Amino acid sequence: MQLTTRGRYGVMAMVELAARSEGHRGAPIGLADIAARQRLSLCYLEQLFAGLKREGLVVSVRGPGGGYRLARRPAAVTIADILAAVGERIQVGPIEDMPSGDGAGQSADAILCRTHDLWEALGSHLQLFLSNVTLADVLAGEVCGFAPIREAVA
Repeated sequence: MQLTTRGRYGVMAMVELAARSEGHRGAPIGLADIAARQRLSLCYLEQLFAGLKREGLVVSVRGPGGGYRLARRPAAVTIADILAAVGERIQVGPIEDMPSGDGAGQSADAILCRTHDLWEALGSHLQLFLSNVTLADVLAGEVCGFAPIREAVA
């Protein structure tokens, strides 16, 4: 499994937005501020925030003093939500370019079948973890390799 910069930067920017929002009483935060604080490309953030806005995770405010605000409380935004909104696909699976066999007469299909359930279970656990870690958890420093399974937060 590999997380691209798209996913990492999306999460970093949303955590920064959530952190800055707490101190600004709901005032919009400019992308230039987020880009400067996180040392990210402003152009790249603009692309990411288009997806975050389309998925209803942020709202934009135009004009002087404009920027972005969270559309939901930090406790209602999961890391999985953010990754999906920026187009990040977390996929754990078997290696695609398997050789034709193991050299001992065993086919690649037989080898794949043995590990398929392992990768499927790992992907499910990863998705479950990311679906249960919220922006609020990250802000509170409550992500220590374990995230509690919660009821859905509206």
